[in-house]
Amino acid sequence: MRITAPLLAGLAAALSLAAAPAMAQSKGDWTLSAGVHQVAPKSNNGTLAGGTLKVDVDSDIKPTITGEYFIADNLGIEVLAALPFKHDINIDGLGRVGSTKHLPPVVTLQYHFNSQGKVSPFVGAGINYTTFFSEETGGALAGSRLKMDDSWGLAAHAGLDFAINEKAALRVDLRWMDIDSKVKLDGQKLGTVEIDPLAYGVSYVIKF
Repeated sequence: MRITAPLLAGLAAALSLAAAPAMAQSKGDWTLSAGVHQVAPKSNNGTLAGGTLKVDVDSDIKPTITGEYFIADNLGIEVLAALPFKHDINIDGLGRVGSTKHLPPVVTLQYHFNSQGKVSPFVGAGINYTTFFSEETGGALAGSRLKMDDSWGLAAHAGLDFAINEKAALRVDLRWMDIDSKVKLDGQKLGTVEIDPLAYGVSYVIKF
């Protein structure tokens, strides 16, 4: 998992805004954010074919958008959406053998601490549904048909909002998602890929 230069630059910018006015969240408010996030699968993505093939799934960066509605003061329900993430699939000893795209919409219930302050931490938990599509094969598996099943799983979210003014903030956040997909090759079951990524990045938040 690599933290890229743009994300570090965004973090530095966020920290520089810590002296800005607060952006409070009250019941009935809602926010919209736009940003960029990297989905970085965990380092060990499991094995296929009875444990004989060790799998590695690469990271990807894409624009993201979230909407959050506050059902009570400081307590909101957030929905995450994004452009499709694309991941190369590698097998030890064989190299790159394919790729897949996925969309991981996530719904979380989250609580914002110190919402009257200039820096507001938040934590949340919820569920994600991940759909895989546009699977391709290459290398040792070229010409084969790869299929990855959709996945339901838990999700956790944490971050910091740095207020720019009463209506806007810069957000740095980290999200974990439980994503496990059953894999088929030419219709035959191969096993399960355990992706379980961290998604981290920066975004601009506006309150309405």
